[in-house]
Amino acid sequence: MAIVKDNILLQLVRGSIGKQVTIYERNGQIIMAQKRRPSNKKPTAKQLEARYKMTIAAAYAGRLLSDPELKAYYASLAGPGQNAYNMAIKDAYNSPEIQNIRLEDNEVVVTARDKFRVAAVQVQVKNEAGVTTESGAAVLGRNGVDWYYKASALPPGGEIVVTAVDLPGKETVRDVLII
Repeated sequence: MAIVKDNILLQLVRGSIGKQVTIYERNGQIIMAQKRRPSNKKPTAKQLEARYKMTIAAAYAGRLLSDPELKAYYASLAGPGQNAYNMAIKDAYNSPEIQNIRLEDNEVVVTARDKFRVAAVQVQVKNEAGVTTESGAAVLGRNGVDWYYKASALPPGGEIVVTAVDLPGKETVRDVLII
């Protein structure tokens, strides 16, 4: 790979020259590199899984960027050499993480994180028999990480099921037993 500087001949040239060299521009710099060739090796199971995840993430990203507000949000997070599409794919590739679930009296406090933003947290309270007694949306706290849900009662022996959803719609579910 070579970075071309102050060469009048290559200022407007982009693309491949035969099967030898590719010329492209990245971050305002003109780069000449050996043309890449397809691999002769069969992809491994991990590579196939990564390709599948990337295909799904690209589909989510395309849907996300159809909303002008989300497109502007992702564009604001893009760094040098990146764009809104890159950020949307990065967001869609990973699910949100539920780090902690705490019970404080009749309040459920959920600590949820995502590389970009957690869109919503749903809380479901079940009794000993596994029947849902109540459910609803948690409210984001001032610190931007903790979500609060005020339950009418937390039945002993029951469980709490928490679902965190990020902007692309990917969910993470975690449950905790009520002691």
